[in-house]
Formats: sequence, C-alpha cells, structure tokens
Amino acid sequence: MENILASLCGTSPEDPLPVWVRGSVGHCFNQLTLSVIPHVILAVVSACFLGTPRSGSGVPCRPSWRWRIAASFVLAGLFLADTIPATISQQELGPVYLEVLANGTAALTWLVHGFALLVLCRSVHGFTRGPAALALLTLFPLPSFIITLVWYCQSGTAWTPAHPGASSRFAILCLQLASLLAYVGSYLFPAAGRQEFLSINHSWQQDQPISEPGIPVLDQQRVAEDGESWLSRFFYTWMNPLMRRGYQQKLNQPQDVYVLPRQLRAARVCDRFYSCWQKKAALQQAEEETVSLTSPIIAGGDGSSGAPGSPHHTQEAVRLLSVLHAAFGLRFYALGLLKLADSLLNFSGPLLLNLLVNFMESRQEPLSHGVLYALGLFAGSFLGSVLRSQSRYEMNKVALMVRAAVISAIYRKALRVSSTSLARFTLGEIVNFMSTDTNRLVNFCYTFHELWSLPVQLGITLYLLYQQVGIAFLGGVALALLLVPINKIIANLIMENNKKMLKHKDTRVKLMTEFLYGIRVIKFYAWEKHFSTKIKSCRAKELQKLRTISYLDALCVYMWAALPVVVSIAIFVTYVLLGHQLTATKVFTALALVGMLILPLNAFPWVLNGILEAKVSLDRIQQFFELVDQDLEAYYALDSPSDADTAMEMQCAAFSWVPVQEESTSQPSSTGTLQLHIENLSVRKGMLLGVVGKVGSGKSSLLAAITGELIKQGGRVYVCDLEQGFGLATQEPWIQFTTVRKNILFGREYDARLFKEVLEACALSEDLNILPAGDQTEVGENGVTLSGGQKARIALARAVYQEKELYLLDDPLAAVDADVANHIMRKCIFGVLKHKTRVLCTHRTEFLEKADALLLMDNGRIVKTGTPADILPLVEAFPKFKDTDKGDKDKAPNEQGREEAIKTEAEEPTQNNYLIHKEEEKKEGAVAFQVYKAYWMAMGSCLAISILFSLFLMQASRNISDWWLSYWISSISQTANTSVMACSASLPSPELLLFSTAGLVSPIQDLDKTPAPPNGSVDVNFYLIVYGSIAGANSLFTITRAFLFACGALRAATVIHNRLLQRVLKATVTFFDTTPTGRILNRFSSDVYCVDDSLPFMLNIFLANIYGLLGMLVVMTYGLPWIGLVLLPLAVVYFFVQRYYRFTSRELKRLQSITLSPIYTHFSETLSGLSTIRAMRAAKRFELENQLHLEQNQRCLFASKTVMEWLDIRLQMIGVAVVTAIAGIAIIQHQKQLGNPEMMMVSVERTEEYTTDIPMEPQDKLVQVSADWPSEGLVEFQQVVLAYRPGLPNALDGVSFTVYPGEKLGIVGRTGSGKSTLFLALFRMMEMKSGQILLDGVDSQLVGLEELRSRLAIIPQDPFLFSGSIRENLDPQGKQTDAELREVLEQCHLWDAVTQMGGLDSELGERGKSLSVGQRQLVCLARAILTQAKVLCIDEATASVDQKTDQLLQQTIRQRFADKTVLTIAHRLNTILDSDRVLVMQAGRVAELDSPARLSQKDGSLFQNLLHSRQL
Repeated sequence: MENILASLCGTSPEDPLPVWVRGSVGHCFNQLTLSVIPHVILAVVSACFLGTPRSGSGVPCRPSWRWRIAASFVLAGLFLADTIPATISQQELGPVYLEVLANGTAALTWLVHGFALLVLCRSVHGFTRGPAALALLTLFPLPSFIITLVWYCQSGTAWTPAHPGASSRFAILCLQLASLLAYVGSYLFPAAGRQEFLSINHSWQQDQPISEPGIPVLDQQRVAEDGESWLSRFFYTWMNPLMRRGYQQKLNQPQDVYVLPRQLRAARVCDRFYSCWQKKAALQQAEEETVSLTSPIIAGGDGSSGAPGSPHHTQEAVRLLSVLHAAFGLRFYALGLLKLADSLLNFSGPLLLNLLVNFMESRQEPLSHGVLYALGLFAGSFLGSVLRSQSRYEMNKVALMVRAAVISAIYRKALRVSSTSLARFTLGEIVNFMSTDTNRLVNFCYTFHELWSLPVQLGITLYLLYQQVGIAFLGGVALALLLVPINKIIANLIMENNKKMLKHKDTRVKLMTEFLYGIRVIKFYAWEKHFSTKIKSCRAKELQKLRTISYLDALCVYMWAALPVVVSIAIFVTYVLLGHQLTATKVFTALALVGMLILPLNAFPWVLNGILEAKVSLDRIQQFFELVDQDLEAYYALDSPSDADTAMEMQCAAFSWVPVQEESTSQPSSTGTLQLHIENLSVRKGMLLGVVGKVGSGKSSLLAAITGELIKQGGRVYVCDLEQGFGLATQEPWIQFTTVRKNILFGREYDARLFKEVLEACALSEDLNILPAGDQTEVGENGVTLSGGQKARIALARAVYQEKELYLLDDPLAAVDADVANHIMRKCIFGVLKHKTRVLCTHRTEFLEKADALLLMDNGRIVKTGTPADILPLVEAFPKFKDTDKGDKDKAPNEQGREEAIKTEAEEPTQNNYLIHKEEEKKEGAVAFQVYKAYWMAMGSCLAISILFSLFLMQASRNISDWWLSYWISSISQTANTSVMACSASLPSPELLLFSTAGLVSPIQDLDKTPAPPNGSVDVNFYLIVYGSIAGANSLFTITRAFLFACGALRAATVIHNRLLQRVLKATVTFFDTTPTGRILNRFSSDVYCVDDSLPFMLNIFLANIYGLLGMLVVMTYGLPWIGLVLLPLAVVYFFVQRYYRFTSRELKRLQSITLSPIYTHFSETLSGLSTIRAMRAAKRFELENQLHLEQNQRCLFASKTVMEWLDIRLQMIGVAVVTAIAGIAIIQHQKQLGNPEMMMVSVERTEEYTTDIPMEPQDKLVQVSADWPSEGLVEFQQVVLAYRPGLPNALDGVSFTVYPGEKLGIVGRTGSGKSTLFLALFRMMEMKSGQILLDGVDSQLVGLEELRSRLAIIPQDPFLFSGSIRENLDPQGKQTDAELREVLEQCHLWDAVTQMGGLDSELGERGKSLSVGQRQLVCLARAILTQAKVLCIDEATASVDQKTDQLLQQTIRQRFADKTVLTIAHRLNTILDSDRVLVMQAGRVAELDSPARLSQKDGSLFQNLLHSRQL
C-alpha cells in the first residue's frame, strides 16, 4: 500500500504521504485528503437523492435552485477543463495521475450533484432550500481550494508567462472558487415571492391524501417515507418532525401522525389481497371442474343451497396461507437476503477484532494492515447496523400489510357468511380472531426468517470451533442436540396449554360481553356476585394454564442458560480423552466460541414456539373462512313469475335455522329449532300483508326467510328487485353508536325534505325538538340512552328513509304507546309507505283492520290466509268497543311531544358537544410512578425484591467466572517462557476480561502459539474445577430467577384482573351508558393479555439487560479506566436521544391503543346488526368504514414501530463510533431494550385507570333489615327528585305517592314521561337528589344495595338472557327444585317450548338467541315469579307477546301475586284496566292517581285521552 501511495505522489516509500512540505501543506496530502475524499462523500450523498419522487404540482424551479444547478454544472466543466493543462505541463504542480484522479473525481461529483439538485427541485423539497446536509457538504472541498490558492501566491507562479500551463490552471481555479461562492450565495439568500409561496402551499395541499371525511387535512399531514431520499430512509430523518412534535407533546390524536406510505394504505393492500384470493379461488374451481355458483369473493363454502340433492359437494376452501403467500410472498422472501447479509456481517466483527489485537501485539506487521483492519471493523459494523435496521423496518411494513389484509378479510367474511353458520361462533370468539389470532399471525412474519438464519450462524460457529479443538467439538454438540428433543417436548406442552388457555380466554371474554350487555338487569336482580364468580372461575382456569406455560417457559430458559457451561465441559473432557494436552489458551478460545453458539441455540425454541402459535391461530381463522357464505343466487329464483304484479312469492319452500347435516347429528336439545314450511305465499306489489300468531309461531322467521338469512331446504323463493334490498325494521331495534341523523340516513345523502317527512311519519319530530342537539345528538351503544319506543321508531325511520320497494316490519309497534302507534299507522304505514309493499308482523291486532290480507301462523306454518274480517276474530282476545268520540284525538299530538322525550332529555347531557360517549381518554406524559407502584404492589414487595436480588446474584456470578478465566490466562503466561511468540504475556488480565465479556472471539492465533507449561495438567484441572463450580452457582441463581419471575408475573396478572373486575362490577349504570362495550372489553382482552403475557416477557429481558449492562460497566472500568472518557460523552448523547424517543414512543403507543378500540367496537356492532346491514345492502359501506378505522390504527402502529427503528439506528451509530473502543458494541447492543417496557406498562396504566377512575355505586349499609323485609309491601315515594347526571333537567321532579300493601298499581304516561325512572329510583340504580323512598317505613337509601335489590322483583323492558341453560337463567343461585321451575314455566306458558328444546338443561345460546323475543320476556316473567318478593315491578313486560298469551299471563300475575304489591308500567291499557289504581305520569310529575273507573269517567283527564286514542 505504501508503494502505491509513493508512486502516485512521487514520494519515497518510507514517508509516502508527507503532511508538511517546505513550509506549506504537502500537495499530495492536500489533493487526496482535502479534495478527493470530500468530493467522494459529496458524490455518494448526492447520489442518494437521485431517487426522490416528483411532487404532483407542476410549479417550475425557483431562481435560487436554478442558480445552484447552473453553478454545479459549471464547476463540473471547469474541473474537466483543468485536466488539460495538468496533463500537458507535466510535473509542474504534481504527478499527472494525481491531478487526473483529483479533477476526474471532482468533475464526476459536481455532475452527480447537479442532477441530484434537478431531481430535488421538482420534488417536495422544491418549496424549501433543500436538505441542509447537502449544502453543507459542498463546503468541504473549500479548504483545498484555499490552500492551493495560497500556494500559487507564495510560489509566485500565478501569472508568469514562463509557465502558461500554471497560469491557465490558476485562472480556472479562480473561476472554480467564484462558482462555488455563487452556489453558496444562492443557497443562503433564496428569493421567493410571497405570491409564489402561496401557490406552492396550495399545490402541496392538493396533493394530500384525504384521511377521513370531516377531518381537515393539516399541513402536518405528511406522508410517511414517500418522496424521501435514500439517506433519509436509511437514517429515518423523515421521522424528525414527528419526533419533535412528540417531544413538544403535540401528538394528541391520530391525525397528528403521518399518513401511511402509499404501498401500505389499507385500500391498496386489500385490493391486492383480494385479487390474489380471486385468482386462487378461480384456479381451484378450474381444478375441481365443478360448475359452481359460488361468488369468488372469499368464498368459504360450497355455494350450494344446502339442498341434499345439489349436484356438487363441498369444495376445498381457499387456504388463507396460500393467498398471503401469493400477495406478499415475493417481498417477504426478498427480505431474507438482507437477513443473510446481516448474519454474515455479524461474524466480521469478532474476526477483524481478533486480527486487530494480533496486529497490536506483533509489532511486525506494516501499519497499513492495522489501518485496514480498523477501517474494516468500522465498515462492517456500519453496514451491519444499516442492513439490520432496514431489514427490520421492511419486515414491519410486510407485517402491517398482512395485518391489514387479514383484519379486513375477517370483517369482509363476517359480512358475507350466512347467519346460520355464523352461529357456530360466539361474538367474543369472532372478535378474538381479529385481535389475538391476527397478532400471532403477524408475529410469525418476524420469526420465519430466524428459522433459517439461526442454523447458518450455528454452522459458521461450529466450523470455527472445529478449527480450535478439532473433532472434540462433537462431544459438546451431541449434548446440545440431546437437549433439542427435551425442548420439543416442553414446547409441545406449552402449545397444548396455550390452546386451552385461549379457549378459557374466549369464554371469559364472551361472559364479559354478556355481562356488559345485560348490566342493567344484572344490577336489578343483584346478580353481580353470581357473574363475578362465573368470570373468576373462567379466569382461574385461564391462569392455571398460564401458570403451567410460565413455569415450562422458565424451565426452557434455564436449560438454555446452563447449556454453555455443560457443553464447554463436555468438549474439554472429550478433548482430554482423545489424548490431547489441554492448554489454558484452548480453554479460553473454546469458551468464547461456545458463548457464540448459545445465541442461535437459545433463540430456537422461541422461534419454534412462535411458529406453532401462528399455526394454531391460522387454523382457527381458516375454520372461520370455511363457513358457508350467504349465496343469494342459489337462494332466490331468478326467473320472475307469470304475474308481473308479484312483489314476492314462495312455493313449497322449507327453511330451517340449522344446516341439514348438523340437524341429524346434533343432540336432541336443538331439534326444538323451528322449521318453517310455506306451501304457497304470494304478495302483490303495494299491498299491506299483516302477519299474526302467538309467541314463537315463526313470524320473525318468515321475515328472515324473505331476506335470505335462513337455510333454504327446498322450494322456490322469488323477490322482485333483489339488488335494491329491503326496508327492514327488526324486532329488537339495532341502533348504531352515532348521531340520530346518521342512524336514519344510514349512508344515504341528506335530503332535507325527505328527512323531515320521515321524522314526521315516525313520530320523531317532537322527540328531536327536545333532544339537546336535535338530530345531531349521539345515542349510546345499542341506543342505551333512548327509550324502547324511541329505538323502535328510529329503526323504522331508517328503513323508511332508504326508500326501498319492499318493507319488512317486525313488530315496530310493540314498544310504543297507543297514541304513537296510531300516528305511525296513519302517517307512516298508510302514509309515506302507502304505495310500497309492506309485510307487518305485530301482536297489536287492532291496527290490522285496514290491511289487505292477513296470515295466521302457528308452529312455522301458515294456518290460514284471508281478510282481516276472517282472521282477526281468531286471534283477538276481547271484542273492540268502537268509540265515536274522535274529538279528543286531535289534541293529543301537542301534549305527546312535550312528554315524549322527557326521559331522553334526562338521559342526554347538555354539554356543548352533546356527544354522550366520552372520547377514550388518553393519558399524557410519562407513565405515572403510580402505575409502576401498582404493578410492584400487585406482585408483592417481598417477591419483587427477591427477584431483583436473584438477578444480582446471577450477574455477579457470571462476572466472577469471566474474571477467573482472565486470571488463569495471565498467571499461565507469566509462568510460560517469555519468547517472542508467547506474546499473550503482554496482555494484562483486565483487558483480557473485556474480550470474554464482549462475547468476542478472543485472540485466537497468538494464544495458540503459547507453549504448554510443564506442570500444565495439574494447573488446568485446578482452574477448571473452580471455573465449573462458579458456573454451577450461576446456573442455580438463573433457575431461581426464572421461577421467581414467573411466579411474580402470575401474581400480578391475577391481582390486576381481579381489581379491574371488582371495580367494573360495582360501577354505576351511568358509566356503562356512556362507555362503549368495545372499550371496556378492550381493557379485558388486549390489555389483560398484555399484562399476562407481553409485559412479563419484556420486563424479563429489560431487567436482564440492565443488570448485564451494569456488570459490563463495572468490569470495563476496572480493566480500562480510561474508557470512561469515551463512555461519559456517549452516555450524555444516549440519554438525550433516549429521552427524545421516549416521549414520542409513549404517545404513539397510547394512540395505537385508542385507535384499536373503534375497530373492535365497529366490528361487534356490525355483527349484532348483520341482518339489517345485509337486507339494506349496506355491506360495501361498512367494509369501507372498517378500512378507515383500520387505516387510523395502522398509521399509529407504523409510526410507533418506525420510531423504534429511528432510535435503534442512532444507538447503533453511537456503537459504530466507539467500535474501536472495543466494548462499545456490547454496550449499545445491550442498550436497545431500554425503551420498551414503558410501552407495555401503558396496558397496566389502562387497567389501573379503570380500577381507580370509575364512578362507583355506594357500598355502605347503614341499617340492618330483617330477613323477611319488606314483609308488608308498602311503598312510599316522598318528594323524590332525580336527574340522570349533574346539570341535566330532573327526570323525576318532586314525585310523591303511596302504594298500599297488596295493591295493584298501573303506571301510564307518554313515552319518556318518567315511568321507567320510577323503577330506577326504587332500585337505586341512580342516586336521588333529594326526597326519600320508604319500603315498609325503612328508608331505602340506608339499606345495602345488594340487599335492597334482591328483596324486590322486576321484569325489565329488555328481556336479558345469558348463555347457559334455562335452569341457570331462571335461577342462577340454584335455590329452586325442578318441580318448582316446571310449575312456573307452565304458568308462563313456556313449558311446551322448553320440553321441545330438550328440558331445563338445554342451552339457550348467546343472549338467549334460541328463543323468540316474546319467549324471552316470558322467561323474565318466570324469573320474577320465582323471587317470591313482596314488591314486583313490571316494565312493559308483555309488549312482544300476542294478546291471548298476554291475557293468560295477566291471569297468572293476578293469581301468583294476589297478596303482593305490583307496580306495572303498561302501553296496552287493557293490561291495567283491572288494577286497583292508576298513576298517570307527566313530565316527571304525578299528574293523576285514582281508580281506572273514576279516571275514565272524569272528563278531560289524561287517562281518558289515552283510552280514546287507543280505540281507533
């Protein structure tokens, strides 16, 4: 190398590159170091910007850019020109080759730079001055210019005619300087007019992606990564603005985060995924050659109608894995190349370091070798860092794509699956597919490449080991391989337990879901304890499996930790047995290599585990994808009937809720599912068809059959205008969690005239006038803040607004009172909809007199069809008394409005935004100390301290063993004869220590040359024994730590979940009304999972690293005290980078959690409203909404992952900077994990937030009551005032009345007049502002809540059943005998239905879905009868029951509750005409209270008006 330099510079080989020659800087040094190197750097960096994409705006380059581009090209020309005189007048200034090299490099550089500027000025950078780094680099060659200029002036060869070559070169030099200054000047003083800047800004904004309707696109909405230079991509400088905002705490909502790069946008990813899916499906169909009608879109099943005679059998479903493979495979595998390069570079460090140390020792190698090694070391670690970071970053991107594809595919599948097959999974399970299972699938992306890269690393290490100890290495390897099957067994056990744990988790989340849906009823019945024990027993089973998994994991970890010692000892024993002499140097080198062996071996079980977990999840999701889709083409007949007037027709059609094959195999319990047989039914366009029949006769099933939600087993179904869909109002109204207006528009454009007309027709105008924000008021989840009647009418309004041709109305009149029902019939069903085809199921037969035809159904068949005159007498329970006095009816609507919405008004807060659901709160700033403290306390101080102590012992013993090794080496080298070869003597022990800890291959060659001392073997044995015992102690501490840690994490998980559950159980009803279920569930699923699983894992690594780092620092400062000089400034830099990073990373993690809830909430909402969404043909829009929610979440996730890379590359660069200060590598490698546990701690923070911030119900009891209280049943309200939330109008305003023991009191009043609120006050679901309620003279506020609620009985408005047997639903505490249960069911006319289902122990399905709504209400009545309470409250208990059954029930209630006090809220006045007294509520006050007979006689009384409006 010296010779090359000498010939290039024309100097002597002894001093090839003289810095100072004759009083000035050496010319050769000047050209090479001050000109060539800066130019090369400038060229490389400029080249990085050549790939920058253009921005969409066609704005021309600004003047300053044009000047700079011109200057660059001029400079390139001048340098080329300079080579001519340099070659002609040789040797005047320096050797020719040197001049050509310097000028050529410079010319090329400025050319590249000019083109880079051209590209940049057309990109986004064109509106700024461009990257500052680039401008700064152009100044680097300046010193070289100035030195040359000074040399010309000093030597006087500037303007001498004798040297024309020199003079021309001087002239060119001046021109070069002038051009460079012009360049710098145009950079420093860019001239841009204000106008031009505005136009630029405008065009920049046009180019922005719109993120979501209604969110203004901010200037900061930069697109991540797109349009950035290579340099910026390598070092993530494009993240800097985001980091800055995070540091300034301005990251408060998802919109503050960058928009995803184009290739990651959900829409693009999904399109690609689906097109691959369709190709696969098409291929499969071609292979099978079955002519199938399946739609190609995620067709999970066989598309056949399920009829046994269909020509083709179930085809193979498309495998999800193969589709993912086709869509993202190429890119995914390409990343393997990066991984490979990175793995190989990992070895360059130790090997080069080894050579470098040798070089330091030998003092015989030429200097250039040392420089090369050092440069190689630098280049290797630099490249390695960049490659590692890029491969991880690209892997993150692939993982995000997979996640987007899988989540939206699951959503899309859910929209297309037939409801019958969807019933195989519970809501909780399906939501779990989207959360837990998808996450495991995504994690697989990361583990897959490890699967092959670990064996590669293993192979190389083994080869190096073989070079050291020859064939003996096989002894150790054999031992290591023996551990693999043991490990496999452990891994299998872990897998099995994991599967079971997931099952329990599913059950727990499902239970939790049910609990949250029925929270009001559970509180009414005081069943919290029962549910809490059910959930806890589930959680206990889950934790038991988790415990097994944790301990097995600990065992696994321990075995791998103990491995190095055992393997190395095995190797030495083999080596000795083979007859070799064991030298200390061999021991030392072998140990270092064994250390390197362990990493790949150690990671392997984890990798396998991850892959197996992904397999389980993939199978679960695949099972879901294989469900049969709703196949409308096979379901409906496509040819229209002869009569063009037919809107809908069914012939010989048979339907069922269960697929054929399942029915035959299923247990007797499900044979009770209803079969529907329709021989012949034809509906003309424009007619009103009424459907009547008793509870459970198949009315709702008929509507489901029309919309295609049932399984058709044969026959023909025809519906006119299928594409258009149906206007469907289901029996249980499905309300979305959004504003009233959005609920009604349901995705259609807002048309003011139509909207007004629909509101009027559905009697909603008055309600909306009273709601705080009119139609912009938000309704809670499932419409909790609306009264039953309002929900039904909003659902009806939604159907009407869609303007379909065929309307299916399932008892929309059940929940409204006579007045409103009348209005709806008149203005809506016979008004707005009068020209449409309408099918109306209802029990309120009085409204069907004007229908065109009626169907009477029983047991799934049409018993009779005919005119109202023929059929009504068969179903009506009592004759009509027609009333001629219509005068009163006209004044009803104005009062109606006033009272109608009192309830709603009371339930809506009057804050300025009128949105009841509070945005999910995002804690700001650092995770509070409280949270760490909470986790510590949950673990238990004693346990926590012992974990830390065992960690300390483990680290200490490890360091001592390293120290012992180095001591051994140095003592041997002193006894050895100190020949030139035995250079290890010059390595004092402390420095050797560095090599072993850094896990680097220690100086291999030089140690090999050390001759063995004569008394070697004795010494070696002594040292080996000491070393072995230290290692033994270390392994003991390791296993102690592993098990203690597993124990502590479990303890914390148990405590945290219990605390969370206890708080949620005792929360007030208001909390549940204002918090979406999805959000509470998110706490119980993902956050709890995080605390169970991810947090302990991260903490474990984190603590081990902290201790490792401390140990290393101690050893290093002992070995090389001066290394402190390097470490201190590094520590400062590290501290600032880390702090900067933590702010942003924490905020992003929180945003990520917050944007996750809406995905699940929206998904569960979709699942509960599937039939409506599909009937109204809105599936496409819902899919897009899901994509929007997903996109928001992916944005935060992407940013959060990239921030980690941002930090990582900076830390790596610090590492590269000190790579020469040997230990730097090790430190930085260890430092990486420091930022992470805090992100996991956010989960603890979120569960903590619920355990401390939820409003609680009062838990105290001030009065002890007797066991039979209330024995009389005397209820007194005294001046009761109650508001739903502070600052709202009073829902009860000074109510006073008394109900005497055994009295039957009917309560009536317009919807929302405060009727239901009376019950809420009685049960203390809300606390009163003032007044008191006395039961048998005891103030109810002094009695404990559980006692109070368990002594009263209620039949609530919404029948709530939970999954479980009928017995559990009737009597959760298990106090009643079978005979009693049977007697009650018979009295409620349910026994037949129950026996058909398979008796008391037959399962009811999720939320009781195997019963019709009417039957569910009967179950609730049976429950109330069983409680034997003295006071019974009935809230519209029989709204969904036909009139005959209703009459029988009234009779039952009269008999069973003859001596009890009964308060009944009724909409059908006939149910309370025989009460002792009637209480009429109006606007939260008692308006009238007297016997029904007197009130109906009294002219102008409210009761009389209600009676009249009832009789049409």
